[in-house]
Amino acid sequence: MKNAITDVRGIEVGHAQNEEALTGCTVILCRKGAVAGVDVRGGAPGTRETDLLDPISLVQKIHAVVLAGGSAFGLDAAGGVMRYLEEQKIGFKTREANVPIVPSAILYDLDLGRADVRPDSAMGYLAASQASSAPPAEGNVGAGTGASVGKMRGMKYAMKSGIGTSSMDINGVIIGALVAVNAVGDIVDPKTGKIIAGLRSGVTLAWMKKNQARAVVKSNTVIGVIATNAKLTKAEATKVAQMAQDGLAQAIRPAHTMQDGDTIFALATGEIKADVSVVGTFAAEALAEAIVRAVKMARPAGGLTGLRK
Repeated sequence: MKNAITDVRGIEVGHAQNEEALTGCTVILCRKGAVAGVDVRGGAPGTRETDLLDPISLVQKIHAVVLAGGSAFGLDAAGGVMRYLEEQKIGFKTREANVPIVPSAILYDLDLGRADVRPDSAMGYLAASQASSAPPAEGNVGAGTGASVGKMRGMKYAMKSGIGTSSMDINGVIIGALVAVNAVGDIVDPKTGKIIAGLRSGVTLAWMKKNQARAVVKSNTVIGVIATNAKLTKAEATKVAQMAQDGLAQAIRPAHTMQDGDTIFALATGEIKADVSVVGTFAAEALAEAIVRAVKMARPAGGLTGLRK
């Protein structure tokens, strides 16, 4: 166990980023396919192909998930991942072609770095081509390159965030998490209850209470993936994604606001039988830990302070 989502056999991760523009994308590959579900909890999501994950939809397995910066422009990165997978002859088999199934979610990072440079098809292809089963890099990489937290009073008082991962072994059931943290609020370590990153001029919830008429920020979203070797149906994977959102609520205050697009995917590779409630419970724990790691591993960038020096 390396405390990474790639501890789940068959899961690979690749990053690509533009460090000058402070944006990037992250690809989570499952070349043999994985049963998947999704839970969209924020009020301002940017997603692609999530309708296919509805339990009543035809497609039963997906082949990758793309997490990207760039706001809605960043959804273009999924096209490059599809191109890479098609070259590998991976996809949903139709009479004429293999069609890779690649859901995606984006976060808003246009307010840090350059707003005119976003993840595109070429960046998505690069990230997919670099994917491996090694523990993925954390912090200012991939979809976390332009991420920030504590933005209730604007970027002047924000802190740098990034992408983080974690995993745990529950009697042979491996559960991993990978998350890009771009929250409007503060990050709390659930183990101590203490704020470790966020608004640099106070506590976000206290500021909201005092200044409710001005408490509107539009550049947020936490996007992530839970992966497990458990055998789950699409409905059960959806339930795991829902339960995993509890980890987001444990570690971020506030969470799931109208200005967030908080979206969590769940992937199941189907190697071992497991109770869906057990998987969902510890998916929340793994996600909370990955969120904490995302801010602890973030270096200063774009004029923002980071916890990692």
